[in-house]
Amino acid sequence: MKTLVLGSTSPFRKTILEKLQLPFQCAKPDIDETAHQDETPQALVERLAIEKAKAVVSQYPRALIIGSDQVAVCEGEILGKPHNFDNAVVQLSKFSGKSIIFYTGLCVYDSENDNAIALVEPFTVHFNELSQVEIKNYLHAEQPYNCAGSFKSEGLGICLFSKLEGDDPNTLIGLPLIKLVELLKQQGIDVLAEQNKVTD
Repeated sequence: MKTLVLGSTSPFRKTILEKLQLPFQCAKPDIDETAHQDETPQALVERLAIEKAKAVVSQYPRALIIGSDQVAVCEGEILGKPHNFDNAVVQLSKFSGKSIIFYTGLCVYDSENDNAIALVEPFTVHFNELSQVEIKNYLHAEQPYNCAGSFKSEGLGICLFSKLEGDDPNTLIGLPLIKLVELLKQQGIDVLAEQNKVTD
């Protein structure tokens, strides 16, 4: 099996990828994540996923490199990370009773053959009507200031939602695992075939 590399230092993506029980390494991609003028959220995350994968090719010239990027969109506006309590209050107040779409770009790049396969996976989160007390209690408890959308769906953030819509709950956390298995297979890694060989 080719060396598998996660082009990310996100602990969340690392934890998700570990579910596949494949050996992999992590590398930090250093890229400019600024959106181009008139670039759609979908085009942005697909481009950045590819750029993240290609950014570590000098370290891994013969590997399969996974790149991923995610943005949240509410009423057409791309949402950033809040970085602090006050910004998070503003974000969650805006989401109250509304829906936001997370777009996650995913790329599996074969650095030896310069072959990139990429896609975009959407995931929709429907929010409850939230009071200021609920919002502040949540933020004090979980402090999700480094998370786009100001919440951690894998934790207490689940209390904020009325419904989740998508094909793969891992997508919301940042790595669409079902689609990743498909892309790895297209690039020559059959996840189940790579597990310890079982004999009858």
